[in-house]
This record gives sequence, C-alpha cells and structure tokens, in this order.
Amino acid sequence: MRGDSDDPGEGWPYFFLSYAHTPRNDSEIAGPNAWVKKLYDGLCAHILEMTSLPVGARAGFLDQGIALGTRWTDELSENLARCQVFVPLYSPRYFISEQCGREWWAFSQREIYRRTLRGKSRESAIVPALWVPVELAQLPQVAKDLQFQHADFGEDYAAEGFYGLTKLSYLKDQYELAVYRLAQRIVRAGQAIDLQEGQVYRQYESLPSAFGDSAHPPEFDVTVIARSRSDLPPGRAADYYGDTPLEWNPYHPVSTRSLAEHAADLVRAMNYRVIVSDFENESNRILTEGPPIRPVVLLLDRWALNSPRVTELMARLAERRRPWISVMVPRHQDEAISPERDQQLRDLTDQALAARQMVGSGHRSPDDAVPTLDAFQLELQKAVRQAVNYYEAHARTYPPKGPSVDPPRLPRPGSKT
Repeated sequence: MRGDSDDPGEGWPYFFLSYAHTPRNDSEIAGPNAWVKKLYDGLCAHILEMTSLPVGARAGFLDQGIALGTRWTDELSENLARCQVFVPLYSPRYFISEQCGREWWAFSQREIYRRTLRGKSRESAIVPALWVPVELAQLPQVAKDLQFQHADFGEDYAAEGFYGLTKLSYLKDQYELAVYRLAQRIVRAGQAIDLQEGQVYRQYESLPSAFGDSAHPPEFDVTVIARSRSDLPPGRAADYYGDTPLEWNPYHPVSTRSLAEHAADLVRAMNYRVIVSDFENESNRILTEGPPIRPVVLLLDRWALNSPRVTELMARLAERRRPWISVMVPRHQDEAISPERDQQLRDLTDQALAARQMVGSGHRSPDDAVPTLDAFQLELQKAVRQAVNYYEAHARTYPPKGPSVDPPRLPRPGSKT
C-alpha cells in the first residue's frame, strides 16, 4: 500500500490471518480449522466492500496447506513480507505454537523497521482477534504490549471468542457484529500504516519466535559504548550523536532514532525484557566476576576506542572470557571518511577485540558486516542467538526444589537390624 490507496500492491494480500492449526478428529465432519476458514471468508467479504480493492483482488491470506509438523513454505513467507495487516487469532494453542511465534516475529520486523525510519507511532499493523479467550498470564510480552480492547467488538465476543460465538447458535448476531468490527479495524490499520515490503525468510528453522522459549532467560542487556556531541574526536560529524551515548545513531539520516532503541525493539520482539544502558556507567554490573546475570549485546562505536576510559573497559572485557557478551560494531556504508582514517579505526577495533578471534570467545560482527540498517537487523539475530547460547552454557544452575529427605541411618556395630 502506498499513500491513501486501498490497493496494497498487485497480488499482495490486505491481511494475513495467523492461527494455530488444530488436529482434526477422524469422527468430525468439519474440524475447528473449517470454522477459521468461515471467519476468514467473512472478513474478506467485508474488506472488499469497505475498500476500493478491485473484484478478484486478494483481500487476505490464510494458510490452509501447512499441516502440523510440516515445513515453512515460500508462499507463506512471501505473504508475510507483503501483507499490510497481521491478524493473530488468539488461543492457548496459538501461544505455544513455534510456527505462529515465527510468523509474528517475521511481521514484527517490518513494524520495527518502519518505526526506525519514520519515528514512533501509536498505530500498530498487528490487529489481534480472539478465537478462544486467553488468560493474561498466558500471553507473551509482545501480546501484552498491544493493549488491545477486545470488548470493543462486543461483550459476548470478549467472553466467548469467535469459536464460542460460532458454536452457540443463539449468539449468531453477535458473531456477525464481531466479524464486521474486526474487518473495520483491519481496514483502519491498513489505511493508517504504510509498511514497506519486508524480507522473505526462506530458512524457517533459523527464525526466532516472538513468544520466546521456556529455556530463555527473561531479561536481556542492550548496552552502548559511544561518543556524545560534547566529546567528539576531530573529523567526526555531530549528526550521528546526541547529548548522551545512548542517543548514538550511526545510520543517520536513514534512521530517525537511536540504535539502542532500535536494537531494544528487535530484542523485545523475541519476548525478552530489555535493559538498555550506557556501558561506561554499568560496566561493573555487566563485567561482574562469576557466572553471567543475563546475556548481553554491546553496541560499539569505533570512534570511541581512542578514549582512555573505553580502552580500559575493553581491556577488562578481554581479560576474561565472557562469550555471553556479543559485540557489534555498526558503521554506515555512506559514512564520509578518508581511507586512512578508516584504516586507523579498523586497527583500533581489531586491537580492542583481538580476544574475540579465538573460538568460543563470543560473537563479534565482522568488518563491514553491518553497513546498513537491514544488515544490522540480520546480524543482531546472530548476536542475540550466540549470547543466549553462551549464557545458558555458563549461567549458574539451581537444583529443583523437592521434599527434604533425611539420610538413611546406619545401624551401630553389634546392634540388631
């Protein structure tokens, strides 16, 4: 979609309906998935009437061909990359589905990218729907953050969900009302938000889930070493900086906000609670002795490496293996810099991160691996994955609690047993 047009693009669906496939009972004539198709058809009919989409246009996409346990398809990935609105169909089964979590994550990358290009927006292109009501405690953080008011579609809908309204014949009118209002919300979101086409992900297994993993730690550190406008070396443009290191924006002018904010959103999309910090202020906590407290991604401004304080901190990082701290060194491909100065900065970076060349020493983004915002998002996935893997290998473990059992008492010599 571009501008005020209702047409999201030739062959592009207006919305993507994401749902958890329910195993069908052999005795059922029409399983639960058939009722999802009924909902989908109703939404498509309403959206065609509410918009200027041409007759025969694809109002939506519903994956009906992927059974439980089968592979991610190119068709599914292409529609996630091109739809304008993502509609997750909430149910307890939905939030334990790895595939649904990956669908949500893939779409969320487009929203995060849009916020970084155009600034923050209250609008979201994710419009949830209730298939079966879900307790708040069962929702992952990404769903809690939406703060969606399901009661706007009717009290019966909020209490029963679409599945309940479908199965209870006396609630037929409430079902039709809820479908209509959901279609309205989808159209409103589609018209208000202009999402660029996203990446088509071919390798399903490599994608994270927006719902996290039970083995994941609940918190993640995103920390920054960078200059500020009051502390710039000769030859460095002030456009990339703010009043504090946390305002560093190496992808200016493409990006409208700090890299720390952007990285934090990307990590939150993997269902972590993110702590954003200035590494110089939090170094004692992050570089603590002993097992790690949480995994870390360190965003390093190479222009800060000739500072004595930063040199000291990088030496502390290198003196002990802390592989759960992933290091990323972003630089804009269009950065105006002489070849001589660029080589000096490369040498400083290699010297500071020499320990990262050893196997098992943790992630370090390769030279020129993150020259663009798109490349940063891809490289961050690797950095987070490696930080989490090393965290899990090195974190302190605690035995499960259980009833205390007195040790067996051995009989005294000469006593009767």
